[in-house]
Amino acid sequence: MRTVVIALAGLSAAAIALVVVARFLFSLPPQTDIPPSQARPASPDSPLANAVSSMAGAEPGKTGVFPLVSGRDAFLARMLLAEQAADTIDAQYYIWHDDLTGIMLLSALRRAAERGVRVRLLVDDNGVSNLDAELSALDALPEMEVRLFNPFVLRQPKLLNYTFDFFRLNHRMHNKSFTVDGTATVIGGRNIGDEYFDTGPDSNFLDLDVLAVGDVVPDVSTDFDLYWASASAYPVASIVAPAHDGLQRLDSALEAHSATDRYESYRSALGASQLIENLRMGTLPLEWTDVRLVSDDPAKAQREARREDLMISRLFDLLGTPAKSLDLVSAYFVPGAQGTSQLTGLQAAGVDVRILTNSYEATDVALVHSGYTKYRKELLRSGAGLFELKAGALPATGREELGPFGSSGASLHAKTFAVDGRHVFIGSFNFDPRSALLNTEMGLMIESPSIAGAIGTMFDTDLANICYRPLLADGELQWIEIQAGGEATHTVEPGTSFMSRAILTVAGWLPLEWLL
Repeated sequence: MRTVVIALAGLSAAAIALVVVARFLFSLPPQTDIPPSQARPASPDSPLANAVSSMAGAEPGKTGVFPLVSGRDAFLARMLLAEQAADTIDAQYYIWHDDLTGIMLLSALRRAAERGVRVRLLVDDNGVSNLDAELSALDALPEMEVRLFNPFVLRQPKLLNYTFDFFRLNHRMHNKSFTVDGTATVIGGRNIGDEYFDTGPDSNFLDLDVLAVGDVVPDVSTDFDLYWASASAYPVASIVAPAHDGLQRLDSALEAHSATDRYESYRSALGASQLIENLRMGTLPLEWTDVRLVSDDPAKAQREARREDLMISRLFDLLGTPAKSLDLVSAYFVPGAQGTSQLTGLQAAGVDVRILTNSYEATDVALVHSGYTKYRKELLRSGAGLFELKAGALPATGREELGPFGSSGASLHAKTFAVDGRHVFIGSFNFDPRSALLNTEMGLMIESPSIAGAIGTMFDTDLANICYRPLLADGELQWIEIQAGGEATHTVEPGTSFMSRAILTVAGWLPLEWLL
């Protein structure tokens, strides 16, 4: 026994030594000689800015919003804005893939920089893979600058960094914004990648973005500056070795994609879309209303943000107490004991609480589902309504419209909620501990009976056919499913096996909730 204890102590000491050495060998570079830059106000040389300024002048203090319902429209908005940019582009994302849409949009940023537009791209380093050479080469362009948020010093394999720097790297920038000419911004739940834009062979995500112009845009630009200059943002050149073939790699990737039917489909859609032209002409049906930006202090990633500067604190201060209804949509829903208490308390006070999240078979992070199932019965006992989106709820082709989210995909990714049929939040914030305490997040609080009402209508009419409806019968869970032949009742959670249910149960016992 004594020998075993000595051996374990030796192994522990060796492991600690390895971590210390790795931390020393792969330490972050000093943040010195980083050129400062700030967002520019809307330029009089920008046709887009001039058009929006004319519209906004008739709506002082208001923001014009336009929901981007389908993945395709969300992609087209970003591409068309990049092509219209005359002065600046500021883009901030958690994930940027090297697939069709990722390469197309990255190439659009390159073309903008090459025609003299100042482009600033801030990406979370956890969400970019196989793009080191391309990002390095783009950063070398005179008018383009790329920074990595909370970077991995050891570039390959990135995951190995977690073994010696876990507590720093566990904090990520989950924000998503795309702002052009200090005039128009796209904010919501979508990252940059095929699955977010309703294309490609893999799972497509059901999501929601909003195009905004007017009063809130300078606030988005100011917020971008805070992240751009934060202690967690590093110039890509200080982390990634120079790559002389980066632009060639980007060209080759675009050329390879250009031979596909999906590329031709998007090119045709870009040519046919009147979205930004309608915005410039004042014919886009914007809703002019009160909008507030809600965002975390970037110091959250350094574990230095004050609680009052956390988005979750300000979000619920703005929200207040719902009086009639709360319709909540969250891809990853882990309410925790406190959140569950608040939701059940609202239900007890007469507020109609309804929640849409992924079913087990639809989620792309099964472990997170264990954090939801712990609280499912308590929510149901309170009278709250739960809806769990089925995987492949509608066919991959010819999909019908689903309320404010457009076509249904295989997996929910949206993060939104509507209060009292009047106020709506659209952004990156999931109702889970990771969004609340670990990752930085952002979104817009919008006073919009039309968007909030559309979400309410979706709960009223659309979800029954594409969701499992968990209910309690004699204290036991059942799942109601509408099928072609009528209504089916499941007494075992759909899509699970005995083993997966056992794993979910054990995972729920473990002290992992703070990571979910």
